Amino acid sequence: MKGIRLACLRGKEYSPKYTRVLTAAANKLRSITISKHYEANLTSEPMKPAPLASGHSVPLQDNDLPAIAGGTPVRSREARLVFGAPVIGEAEIASVVECLRSRWIGLGPRVEQFEQEFARYKGAPYAAAVSSGTAAIHLALVALGIGAGDEVIAPAMTFCSTVHAIIHAGAQPVLVDCDRSTFDIDPDLIERNITPRTKAILVVHMCGRCCEMDPILEIAHRRGLRVIEDCAHAIEAMYRGRPAGLMGDAGCFSFYPTKNIATCDGGMVIARDQELHRRLKVLSLHGMTADAWSRFVGGPTGYEVVEAGFKYNMTDVAAALALPQLERVEQHWQRRKQIWETYNERLAGLPLLLPPPTESTSRHAHHLYTPLLVLEQIGASREQIIAALDAENIGVGIHYVPVHQQPYYRKRFGFTNADFPAATFVGERTISLPLSAGMSNHDVDDVINALARILRYYKAAA
Repeated sequence: MKGIRLACLRGKEYSPKYTRVLTAAANKLRSITISKHYEANLTSEPMKPAPLASGHSVPLQDNDLPAIAGGTPVRSREARLVFGAPVIGEAEIASVVECLRSRWIGLGPRVEQFEQEFARYKGAPYAAAVSSGTAAIHLALVALGIGAGDEVIAPAMTFCSTVHAIIHAGAQPVLVDCDRSTFDIDPDLIERNITPRTKAILVVHMCGRCCEMDPILEIAHRRGLRVIEDCAHAIEAMYRGRPAGLMGDAGCFSFYPTKNIATCDGGMVIARDQELHRRLKVLSLHGMTADAWSRFVGGPTGYEVVEAGFKYNMTDVAAALALPQLERVEQHWQRRKQIWETYNERLAGLPLLLPPPTESTSRHAHHLYTPLLVLEQIGASREQIIAALDAENIGVGIHYVPVHQQPYYRKRFGFTNADFPAATFVGERTISLPLSAGMSNHDVDDVINALARILRYYKAAA
C-alpha cells in the first residue's frame, strides 16, 4: 500500500485503475493479522462506548468490525454515498429544458441574467461569466497585464489549476507555504518571496475559509502588487464583513460539479473596476467587441476583433442550470453548516485534527470538511483509511496533494517537501468527508459511524 500514490482529483470519483487498486488493497487487508489482534482485544475485554463531545456515544459491539475487515458495510453498494454530488432538483431540470426549447443555448440572455444576479448576491459592481474557474483565473491575470517575465505569489496548498493559470499567462509561479490549521497561504511568508519581478499575489480561500486578507492587502498595497482571489470554494464566504472576491482586484469563482453552485463546468470573475470588467468580457470571447446575442438583439451591426482573446464564454445552458441554485444558495449553505457542526461535535475525541473555528466577524462557506488524520495514533496510512471507507461505500476526497509534490512542478522548478513543510504535512494527512446540502441526517450518521469504527479498529491494533 505504501507505493500507492493518490491521484489529485478535484472532487472527482476515482479512476477505474485506482478503484481496482483500492479493491485489491481491501481484499489484502481483510486477511492481515491486524484483524486477529483486534479480535483478541474484543474477546479479552468488552469494549466501551466511545464518548463524544455531545455526551452521547456510539455503542461498540463485539461484531463492530469495519467492512474491510469482514464487517457489514454501513451502506449498500447501490446506496453508495457519492462524494461531491451536486444538488440538482426539478427546478434545475425545468430551467435547462426551457433553455433547450428556446433554441438559444449558447452565450445569451440567461448568461446575462446569471451575471447580474450573481453580482447582486456578491455585492459586486461587475461580473463576467466564463467557462471554468481555471479560465476565470487565467483571464484575470491576462486582463491585469501579467505575463512573460513576471512572477506571481501563489500557495503551495491548492489544486494545480490555480498555478497552471499562472503558467498559461506566461508568468512564473512563486509558491508560498500554508498555515497548518487553516490550509490558507501564510501571510508571514509572503514578503520574503517578493522580488522586483513580482506583480501579483494569488490567494486561495481553501475549503471556504478566507485567507488572512488584511496583512496580505497591506503587503500588496505597500509593494504595488495586484491581488487575485481564487474563490472556487468560497461563494458564500466573508472576511471580517467583506465578501470573498471583492477584497482584491478580481475574484474568481468555479461552478464545477462539486462546487456549491454547479453548471457542469463554469466560472465567474467579479470586479470593482469597469475597465477591467470590459477587458475581461472582450478577452473571454475571441477579443470581439460584440457577442452573437448582442448582435441578435441589437441588429446586424457587426463586430471588431481588438485583442487575441480566448474561447472562455459561458453558455445559456450552463447559466440555466445555475440560476435556480443561486436562488437557494443561502439555504444550502445553512444545511452544510449544520452538517459541519455535527461533524465537529461527533468526531471529537477521535485521532483527528478537526478544522478550527471561524472568526465571529467572518463567514466560512463550508465547502469542504477536511480533518487531518493523526497517523501516528491511528497506525494506518491514509490510503488504508480511504480503502476502508470505500469498503463502507462512503466516497471521500483529498484536497489536496500540494502543487510542489506534483511531478511536473518538481521537475520544472525543483520543489522539495522541505521547501513547504506545512503543505507537506497537510497534504499527507488531509481527507475530505462528504458535505452536501443534499445529505440527510442518516447520510451524516453513516459517514460518522463508518469513520469512527475504522479509526477505532486501526488504533486498537497500533
